[in-house]
Amino acid sequence: MARHLLSISDLTQEDFLDLINRSVLFGRSSNSQAREWHGRNIGIHFRKTSTRTRTSFIVATTRLGGFPVVYGPNDLQTNTGETMGDTVRVLSGYLDALVLRTAGEPEELRAMAQLDCMPIVNAMTVDEHPTQALSDLAMITRHFGQLRGLRLLYLGEGNSTAASLALAVSRIAGMELMLVTPVGYGLMPSIVAKVRAFSGRFGGIVTEEHAMSEISQAFDVVYTTRWQTTGTTKKDPLWRDHFTPFRVDESLMARVGKGEGTVFMHDLPAMRGEDCDGAVLEGPQSIAFQQAQQKLYTAMSVLEWCVSA
Repeated sequence: MARHLLSISDLTQEDFLDLINRSVLFGRSSNSQAREWHGRNIGIHFRKTSTRTRTSFIVATTRLGGFPVVYGPNDLQTNTGETMGDTVRVLSGYLDALVLRTAGEPEELRAMAQLDCMPIVNAMTVDEHPTQALSDLAMITRHFGQLRGLRLLYLGEGNSTAASLALAVSRIAGMELMLVTPVGYGLMPSIVAKVRAFSGRFGGIVTEEHAMSEISQAFDVVYTTRWQTTGTTKKDPLWRDHFTPFRVDESLMARVGKGEGTVFMHDLPAMRGEDCDGAVLEGPQSIAFQQAQQKLYTAMSVLEWCVSA
């Protein structure tokens, strides 16, 4: 059977931890640690915009010794009526795996995976961004040396990044994540149910609040994302009014952090003056750009896991 990465919740605990640890190893020594495979072809199909995730999987493929086959949003015959199922069956004759970003519902990716033709990697759907969460935990591990005992504060929309981060932290015993999201823009109930189940099983602590006044304890990591998530729109024309209190500025970092030891993370792209201030993004506590580079090493880890099974 093909190994698919569709959701953090699908991974066994062993595979989940191995993917993080392998990503850390690649980050420390990407050349010497790689188990190269030659003659592998990886399809990379992004229907929505992407800078970091798309580039990381292209470069990861070449670093591992494979060849990336890149498709734009209008390149495949699905645009002229061919079903995605037929397309996947055909592509599996050429490719060893397919990395796909839809920014839509996850059911399509699950239908592809059920064909069991080749590994399918979720590079972001509307509900989850699993490779982002794996990369984030690898980055935090590299910076702090561990995950247990760390406290993360997430501010902003309960989007795909927040969902995957919540699912991931709930699987790390002794780690804590507090999400503070605007009313009406929190985690989806289906994600909350999975997070609660994982917390009870593995020991990670995840809570969600909707008011900045609920933040009382100091955190090791302050994390935010772009308020206008890639590929989405908001119905309320005044939605920015609900998000303004959640902007990360220097005063907020001082109030909720542990001094200089607290780091700032952002999955990028950042909208300076909205989700965060430039002084924070470019400041000494920010590891946002190292975080972006870590995505390459996580892509290597994911592709190796999917294809070399």
